[in-house]
Amino acid sequence: MTKKAFDKIAGGLKEAIAIARGELQPAKLHIPSEIDVKAIRQKVKLSQDAFASAFGFTLTQIRDWEQGRSRPLHSNRAYLMLIDHDPEGVLRALSDVRLSEARKVA
Repeated sequence: MTKKAFDKIAGGLKEAIAIARGELQPAKLHIPSEIDVKAIRQKVKLSQDAFASAFGFTLTQIRDWEQGRSRPLHSNRAYLMLIDHDPEGVLRALSDVRLSEARKVA
């Protein structure tokens, strides 16, 4: 291993330790490669159809994700993380946007 490679790895480890200790904020959001859509949906107590409708997904997307035929891409995983963390807050924000858009049309 070259000194340059070692220094990069050591720097990354020091940064990770500082983040874990709360001494440093992460440089970017970590979005997991796998996310359990069914668990999130069940947590908010919605059917597949209701979950898709409430959060702007298609029913086919929800079914495919839950049955492992496909998986959510980056932005959808980040969105699902928000839903998992604060489903009521996401629904409130979506409702506010819908009301704002309705006012523009009226």
